[in-house]
Amino acid sequence: MHFTKYHGLGNDFVFLDGAVALSVNDPAALAVRLCNRRTGIGADGLVLLLPSQKADVRMRIFNSDGSEAEMCGNASRCVPMHLLRSGQTHKKQIVLETLAGPIETEIIDEKNNLVRVNMGRPRDTQLPFSVSLDGQTWTGTCVSMGNPHFVVQVEDVEQFPVDKIGPQLEVHSAFPHKTNVEFVQILNEHTVRMRVWERGAGITQACGTGACATAAACVLNKLTGPQVTVKLDGGDLQIAWPDQQEIWMTGPATYVFEGDVK
Repeated sequence: MHFTKYHGLGNDFVFLDGAVALSVNDPAALAVRLCNRRTGIGADGLVLLLPSQKADVRMRIFNSDGSEAEMCGNASRCVPMHLLRSGQTHKKQIVLETLAGPIETEIIDEKNNLVRVNMGRPRDTQLPFSVSLDGQTWTGTCVSMGNPHFVVQVEDVEQFPVDKIGPQLEVHSAFPHKTNVEFVQILNEHTVRMRVWERGAGITQACGTGACATAAACVLNKLTGPQVTVKLDGGDLQIAWPDQQEIWMTGPATYVFEGDVK
């Protein structure tokens, strides 16, 4: 089984495409096996690239726990780089079919692996939104980027116990489909620091949909302007929400290695 590994700011994925992707019968179980960092290839998720009747390619993504995600911002940046690098296309503008709808991508700087993605409009926003946890109330903003997010502002994100509070909020009864949780510190009008607990994957180095949800929450709460640098554990993403219509995300997509696995 031939695979290729990519990462977007340290958020890493195992890619399967062509006949290999089509032959996968149990992608959830395969994701758990391949993503294991001790006994497998090691990744935050498994990406299957499949034929599409609606777009250039259909992207299915499975978290390291086997659950299927509707969408993944970092993986969506890696797809066009993979298709171009592997010679499957010469186009630099690729449309992805996802469970969250069509996603438009564009390679804007091939030399530096920079990809811009139209992430669509944030939806189902709720602010403020409060949940109780062990006698403490957590108030934030709910935003859907095709997948659910709960964005919480904190004073010192570096010292915040993401590994303790994140998994509890993920499965809170207020979120019937579980949720991604972003913990955000406002640095200035144009810059925020974000750490994330991803639904189905835990702490990751970066989350593209989470960065977009964070920018939307910050704009809606009048904490930043519409152009926001989101500083993640793995690096920076540039998020733009002009006119509060579609959100645009720009960041790197990096090839790691490829090989064969049984």
